[in-house]
Amino acid sequence: MAAISEKSREALHAQNNGNDKKEKQPNTTKRVRLRLIPIWLRVIMVIVLFIVFTVIGAAIGYGVLGSGKVSEVFYKSTWTHVVDLVEKE
Repeated sequence: MAAISEKSREALHAQNNGNDKKEKQPNTTKRVRLRLIPIWLRVIMVIVLFIVFTVIGAAIGYGVLGSGKVSEVFYKSTWTHVVDLVEKE
């Protein structure tokens, strides 16, 4: 391998010293964080997902685990019957 000449060493040393000074300076600029999904949209997404999963859970609970048809979970008469059973105690 070829030996590094004195001028090359001095040039590399000067470059490294210049980089060290730049690294030691504190970063005075503030970083601005850009949100990909705004907070208001996250709130709406959580509410919509809550409603969707509640409906899916009720359909699975009534249709699959219970003895009814899955489509009957959307009838008003089904829910009035469930409320009557709970309130009767």
